[in-house]
Amino acid sequence: METKQATINRINIVIDCKDAGLMASFYSRLLNWQWTHPQANVWSAITSPTGMVIAFQEIEEYEPPVWPWQEGRQGQMLHLDFYVDDLEEAVRHALSLGASLAGEQYFKTSRTLLDPSGHPFCLDTDEPE
Repeated sequence: METKQATINRINIVIDCKDAGLMASFYSRLLNWQWTHPQANVWSAITSPTGMVIAFQEIEEYEPPVWPWQEGRQGQMLHLDFYVDDLEEAVRHALSLGASLAGEQYFKTSRTLLDPSGHPFCLDTDEPE
């Protein structure tokens, strides 16, 4: 029996963290997206001008991932890549908002940073490596 394929109209990204309000504030300012769902109970969310949502969900026993991966430690399950025109300016901006530069960097055309909850994210350019 063949099933009908459901149409997916939109996706939201949900990121686990210790403090949903802190994360929404950080990413709202980093991406210049609207903080549309202020912290309510244990989650918060921001929305892009096109309607994409990134939500943040508090987990009581949250353990930040380590990057790069280390055996026996909580590894990243996903990371976000943001493409920018001016890499150094974007890095300075992210650092001023509370990000930290990851200890290991692998490419000249991107930088890996950690958000306030320790999730790795990359600022990238479209330049060839």
